[in-house]
Amino acid sequence: MMSDALRFQSPFEVQTPPGCEGWTEMYPYYLLFSEDRRQEEENKLWFYNGMHAPEAVHPFDTIGFEAGYLGIGEMSSRMFCIPPALGIDFRFLNGRLYISPTAVGDPKKIEERAKLFERRAGYYFQNWPQFYEEWREKVKREIEQLKAIRFPELPEVEDEQLVFERKGYGTSQEVFEAYHRLLESIFRIWQIHMEIVMIGFAAYFTFYEFCKKAFPEISDQAITRMVGAIDVSMFRPNDELKHLAKRAVELGVDSYFRPEANVRETFEALERSEAGRAWLEEWRRSSDPWFYMNTGDGFHHHHRAWVDDPGAVFGILCDYVAKVKRGESLERDIEGRRRDRDQITEGYRALLQTEEDRKAFDELLGLVRNVYYSIEDHKFYVEHWYQSVFWNKVRELGALFVRQGFFQDVEDIFYLHWSEVHQALMDLLLSWTIGAPARGPVYWPPIIARRRELMGKLRAWNPPPALGTVPEAVVDPAVVMLWGITPDRLRAWLEPEKAEEKVLRGFAASPGVVEGPARVVLSVDQLHEVQEGEILVCSVTEPSWAPVFSRIRATVSDIGGMMSHAAIVAREYGIPAVLGTGSATKRIRTGQRIRVDGDAGTVTLLED
Repeated sequence: MMSDALRFQSPFEVQTPPGCEGWTEMYPYYLLFSEDRRQEEENKLWFYNGMHAPEAVHPFDTIGFEAGYLGIGEMSSRMFCIPPALGIDFRFLNGRLYISPTAVGDPKKIEERAKLFERRAGYYFQNWPQFYEEWREKVKREIEQLKAIRFPELPEVEDEQLVFERKGYGTSQEVFEAYHRLLESIFRIWQIHMEIVMIGFAAYFTFYEFCKKAFPEISDQAITRMVGAIDVSMFRPNDELKHLAKRAVELGVDSYFRPEANVRETFEALERSEAGRAWLEEWRRSSDPWFYMNTGDGFHHHHRAWVDDPGAVFGILCDYVAKVKRGESLERDIEGRRRDRDQITEGYRALLQTEEDRKAFDELLGLVRNVYYSIEDHKFYVEHWYQSVFWNKVRELGALFVRQGFFQDVEDIFYLHWSEVHQALMDLLLSWTIGAPARGPVYWPPIIARRRELMGKLRAWNPPPALGTVPEAVVDPAVVMLWGITPDRLRAWLEPEKAEEKVLRGFAASPGVVEGPARVVLSVDQLHEVQEGEILVCSVTEPSWAPVFSRIRATVSDIGGMMSHAAIVAREYGIPAVLGTGSATKRIRTGQRIRVDGDAGTVTLLED
């Protein structure tokens, strides 16, 4: 047990926000802090996962985290046996998601697992390009199977064809099976997802540790710059927007793209001309699959995809059109960054004294460059493409409940946990088959109304960055690389903030030094407020926010590590970034002038 000086607030001491009594009823018992596990839970570190859950989580939306962390545990602990890491434990507190890395403490056990990992992960590393292509095809098949799920209407009388085909079951069974296929699909895709992700992070962590031993003075940023300058699927949606901007100018329809215009009315107006229809056809071609890009990280159902709500990126599209008309380039300087990458790499390689070390360096670098590509590339396929289709498929089921009088709106389904939806579905099907009144139309509406009220209040709660005990070491490579959680960072968060302190410290995630006015963004709904030349300050930036990077000068976040998606995007777009400050959104206000030093990892407040 650590001393009290190395403890955050106990999760059992956190107060329920006024008016939010009963919030625990929205989540299953196994996802809540509990008195029977109090000693164990207080002695662990729990940090707020604002990266994947930047707001209170709707009851149904827990399914993404349940499936995701199940996948992380399976692949880390049971499948590939990552030596020091068993996966991630998690709880909900006042609707917010807190997670805790679970480590292997016994050195002998770590050694045993290392042998298993070397054999199993090594098999993947030796065949990575082939296996990764097979993985992408596997995910595409899952998406097609997901799209094929149907929730048929419940007829007054079954079609007689069912009788004469002697199928043996009717529509109620089809609906029942469809819901189970939906559940099986998301839990399966997240295991498939983590098959690639967890050993990908482990490969990078191995290279990282080699560099730290071989070059004691090397910065984390220098290591990441040796494996950067990539072109992956996560950048393709933004590239498609740029292409559409160029086509708008070429087709002579650029005058339609004004920031103040209504996107729906603009698309309707484009339909009325031949050139406009040609542009819309290109929009449709880009949309599938590249605009299945949601505005968050895929875990919140209401972070809609661009294909569902073009308004999310219409302002950025207008910016691109204006830049094309001014003759400005929209391209990223990938070649320049590759030259920078190769120069840094050669410089460090030359410092190695033996041929054995140089060979090890070359092999690890070659591996991590292959793997690094997929760490970012995979994200589009699952968090965005798959998840956007999944949430819309859940809405199809919600529409069935609306037609049967259980819900007033298709979005109401997200106020039920997926296990509660199972109960409601049984109520609906039992009622339909015998024609007796269901209880659901009376039972669920008041519960949904109360939960809607609770969610509104929980969104306003300001969660502490961490709870529980600071560990002596954080050994899970994903936790260190993705979230930036290290004992040093945690200790920095524990230091009391001084009003006169003008410097915030975090990870030097992307190089460069700039000054400018801050724009504090606390939710994706505020992204449209970001203006040209501002510095984005947020809990965490998402790769899906990449189009906004054309407007900003730098970015600062509360959470995030050197291999977080936000850090990768910032480096690829040449935007200075300082991540993992812990308190930037609390210390900085919109309009305040700040200096971001992406080399030193500091943010200086230039104004009070």
